[in-house]
Amino acid sequence: MSDDAPADAAARRAVAPVLVYPADSLPPPPLALYGTALAGARKVDEVRVAPRDAAAVSLEAGQFLRIVSVEGPQVGDLNLFHRDDLSERFYSGKTRALHGTHVGLGDRLWSCLPHLRPMATIVEDSLGWYGTDAFGGRVHDVIGTRCDPYTGRLLGRGDYHHCCHSNLTRALADDAGLSLEAAEAHVHDVLNVFMCTGFDAEGRYFMKASPVRPGDHLTLFAEIDLRAVLSACPGGDCAAEHTSDVAQCHPLLMEVWAPEEGALGGWQPPERNPYGGSHGR
Repeated sequence: MSDDAPADAAARRAVAPVLVYPADSLPPPPLALYGTALAGARKVDEVRVAPRDAAAVSLEAGQFLRIVSVEGPQVGDLNLFHRDDLSERFYSGKTRALHGTHVGLGDRLWSCLPHLRPMATIVEDSLGWYGTDAFGGRVHDVIGTRCDPYTGRLLGRGDYHHCCHSNLTRALADDAGLSLEAAEAHVHDVLNVFMCTGFDAEGRYFMKASPVRPGDHLTLFAEIDLRAVLSACPGGDCAAEHTSDVAQCHPLLMEVWAPEEGALGGWQPPERNPYGGSHGR
């Protein structure tokens, strides 16, 4: 204990925490409805993401995006956008505040302000069995930001052009018909699909070998029209490195599944957040 600690330091540390956003305050997603729709769905598109590269796919509200490990252990960095409005994109920080540092079955991926609505809901997670390991590691995090060439320079490394930030930038530019500069402005903090991460006793972010196996998958229900951009991280399973050509890397697969007509009943995409935007003026 520090010498300048107050006399009541122990009592102050013992104050019980309060959840900022209790989960029961969020409307639950209709997982049974989504599950029934997925059971009868057919695959309508498929995009293969090459190692150390990224690719994009679009899907309509009410369809499913399944991200699949196809050859070997590989993590992916996922960006999500409204298909027709790049200003509405995934908000990892708010998703983390609402659901926790790692997401799983039934959790939703939320869009940025001022839109703030569910973009997608996790309806399948074949790594749900992993739970929390002895080191505090879990899978599918919304903690890490994505590997990028700027941090590489900051840490005294040379330029590296196949980090996830650069991969996502190239793929979005190609898919949306943008310049690299314009596309980069839209690339944002990611969902680290299949990545196993946590915090050590000092509060430092760690990664470890992903438990993902060929055939493992994460399936998202598209709550709105989506453009998904996925990078197959140059770290492979992120057992040791995440920004180099040393790690063994594998492709990932993005599949789009469409439910049968009428399978979702009267379901409708969520509206944008109703806050009026006056900000007190």
